[in-house]
Amino acid sequence: MNTTELRFASNRVRDVERLFHKELDNQYGEGEVRSFLRLLFEAYLGWGQTELLMRRDETVNQSDLLRFHWAVEDLKRFRPIQHIIGHVDFCDCRIDVDSTTLIPRPETEEIVLNLFEKLADKPPRRVLDLCTGSGCIAIAIAKRWPEAEVSAVDVSSGALAKARHNAIVNNVEVAFMQMDLLNDDGQDVFETYDLIISNPPYIVESEKEDMQRNVLDWESESALFVPNDDPLLFYRFIVKTAQSHLAPDGLLVLEINERLGEEMTLLLSQKGFTPSIYKDFRGRQRYVMARRENKK
Repeated sequence: MNTTELRFASNRVRDVERLFHKELDNQYGEGEVRSFLRLLFEAYLGWGQTELLMRRDETVNQSDLLRFHWAVEDLKRFRPIQHIIGHVDFCDCRIDVDSTTLIPRPETEEIVLNLFEKLADKPPRRVLDLCTGSGCIAIAIAKRWPEAEVSAVDVSSGALAKARHNAIVNNVEVAFMQMDLLNDDGQDVFETYDLIISNPPYIVESEKEDMQRNVLDWESESALFVPNDDPLLFYRFIVKTAQSHLAPDGLLVLEINERLGEEMTLLLSQKGFTPSIYKDFRGRQRYVMARRENKK
């Protein structure tokens, strides 16, 4: 405990905040550190933003002060804030996360929310989520459309264990399957689906140098990267799966690398789909929705 007492001027909330900004502003920026504090006070003390603003002269107990101390140390090591608090809010679901899965991104949440709006009048009856990771997409869909039969696939046993846990946490039913999409063996278990959706690995190896340490040091490389010479590796297999298992009026939804919109459009068109590319809230090409072309 002596280390904590030496680092914090006191156990008042305002001194906790002061220590965070002193130690972390140069690394993350003042605005990001404020966001960290908001998330940590909500996770540790159950305080919302208004409470945090109104209770800055109150004190936290020694146990919580120690937790804030270790949060500072973790953040200095670039550990993601989502790993520190242990979960992410995603489409009204609580998704627990760790190093076995990718942290669900706001861009992915945007895709799912737009999908909910697009299919509001005709929800899918059967859904397949490929490369499910934490299960966030499948779980959000199962929660939004409880009558749907939702299946989800991943190659990682660790990711599937976390996804199953998250389904229980959110009280939804999802059929999880372990499968290597790059190997056709086992895909005969697939049925016919009204919606096939995927956020597969799509970052090429050469983009590593532009990425932050909180991603490179803490998140699963196998869920992030594809070879420089084959950036559409997973998409070819996913599109092949859709050719065999997507209903004639079904929808294929894919999160994509912002730099590969033209390549994805060409691939889907060559395989008999009519694709539409959509931009995310940052104005970047982020996902494609595709339906089969009507053959006359």
